[in-house]
Amino acid sequence: DIGLLRRCTAQTGDRVWVADISLDSNRDALVRLLDAGVEVTWFDHHHAGVVPAHPALHAHIDVSAGVCSGLLVDQHLDGRFRPWAVAAAFGDNLDEAARAVAGRTDLAEDELDRIAELGVLLNYNAYGETIADLHVAPAALFARLAPHADPRHFLEHDPFASDLRKALRDDLALARSAPVLQADRGSAAIELPDAPWARRAQGVLANQLARAHPDRAHAILVGMPYGYVVSVRAPGARPFGADALCRQFATGGGRASAAGINTLPRQDLPLFLAAFRQAYP
Repeated sequence: DIGLLRRCTAQTGDRVWVADISLDSNRDALVRLLDAGVEVTWFDHHHAGVVPAHPALHAHIDVSAGVCSGLLVDQHLDGRFRPWAVAAAFGDNLDEAARAVAGRTDLAEDELDRIAELGVLLNYNAYGETIADLHVAPAALFARLAPHADPRHFLEHDPFASDLRKALRDDLALARSAPVLQADRGSAAIELPDAPWARRAQGVLANQLARAHPDRAHAILVGMPYGYVVSVRAPGARPFGADALCRQFATGGGRASAAGINTLPRQDLPLFLAAFRQAYP
């Protein structure tokens, strides 16, 4: 839910911490909270638009290609829970940044591999049209994660990774046989069907394709009754432009290297494919 802040019922004197949702997509809810006397601290790496100048808003927003919200929180906390930031960066397909941050921890190589997989699985579990599409509901997963100051401890005491490993493998096996809508030197667009497995797999599939073909942009379009949900990854060699492309459409947004469109009407598919090819010739 990219408009998550509208659910917040904070009142005067409360403090709200926001992470990993666009300020631009939650502007009205933010202004409502600030006007009510709520203090808001915001960490994000998506397009923000104009950040309100308000003494009760503490914005830590960086839209640079090699940054994710987990790394911004890590900076704010001076590395207090840094192995979790490593997991977050791997989950956001920022392998180089993840390994750089991991170099400032005591993580052994085998531990790093397990944390990298955990980051991918957490990301995988975030994709779906409804909570019913997911293997673990986000609120329930947070309750399982929160007691663990270190992801190594979580991995030792919770079966999350082992439970999801096979599920991800099965979903990706189906996704890799999906039809290609268009492909040329600079970009490729793939269509997935209207199915829970497709909605779950779209993000990981897009990240894997981006790593395998760093000179090509990728768009994953998942069929829905109203049209498509779209995930876009800019080329790894040119990690920019994805947010600008997606913001051409009413429900689009994201960051320079990875963005999406929540609702692309079916009749707008040719417009999107033309804009995608133009953005990444």
